[in-house]
Amino acid sequence: MLPTLQRELNRGREVSVKYSFESRLEKRDEGYVIPIPFNIWEVCRKRDVIQADVKVAGESFECKMFPMEKGSYEIRISDADAGRLKENENYQFLLHVPASLRTMDQNSPYSPEHPIRRIDGIQLIIQPADGLCGQACVAMLAGVTIEDVNKVMDCREWQATMGHVISALNYYGIEHADVIVFTQGREASLPKCCIMMEKMGRFCHYLLHYDGKFYDSNLGILEEYDMSKLLGYFEVKC
Repeated sequence: MLPTLQRELNRGREVSVKYSFESRLEKRDEGYVIPIPFNIWEVCRKRDVIQADVKVAGESFECKMFPMEKGSYEIRISDADAGRLKENENYQFLLHVPASLRTMDQNSPYSPEHPIRRIDGIQLIIQPADGLCGQACVAMLAGVTIEDVNKVMDCREWQATMGHVISALNYYGIEHADVIVFTQGREASLPKCCIMMEKMGRFCHYLLHYDGKFYDSNLGILEEYDMSKLLGYFEVKC
């Protein structure tokens, strides 16, 4: 995360991240749509019709995201914009939803220049109860306890979304990428340090990858991981 982004947070302005995923253009009765292959509520606290921007195949255009059910959304674009793409052909989309992150305590003592710590290793933390994997990931990255993270994130078991997690990283001054990459079970080359999202029923399970090992607050330290279970990842800078 760039220092200017942290300064925006400290001034009380909401910021956002981008979402990279593979999908395709489809023709429906209501017009041209692009299905979004992940749960919007889990990463982007927005609801109802959402204004957004999309980049694909070197083109950029404004769009609206419409809710389907239980956090599923689709992008609807104009006939003119649809004419730039081929129907039913896979593309890599970059979706930007403005002001999609919640802000934590604006009086954070940390910043990218003065983070809570420099990440040069990970100490495993096992969550004391189910549904605290997001808090556990932040705790491992920040080098604090889950109880400390709970106070910052202000959410209970099963309530932590990727939006909560990223906002907590901002609070602790931990630098990260500005794009969540959705791999959707495909093989992926992970960065040295990242938060991984794994689908678990109607929830997401979060775990860490650091330097070739996987830190799971349920299972411990894993030497291998089945990438077919991976929904996506979010890079954390070391």
